[in-house]
Amino acid sequence: MSDSHGNTPAAWTAVFIGLAAFVVGGIGLMFSPLNWTLFWVGVAIFAVAPVALVVLNKMGFGEGTGH
Repeated sequence: MSDSHGNTPAAWTAVFIGLAAFVVGGIGLMFSPLNWTLFWVGVAIFAVAPVALVVLNKMGFGEGTGH
């Protein structure tokens, strides 16, 4: 296991994006009637999180592969 234990800028950025997506989607679900547009915007934002993780890892902001 590496020294950072996943505590990298790439991982934290992906977590922040995912958290923001759940907040946006949750706000959409709290409206009466439901705001499905806002909910689906949250789903779309959530789809960006793993892409950001992969891109940032490739840019060198993730864990190194060599020991």
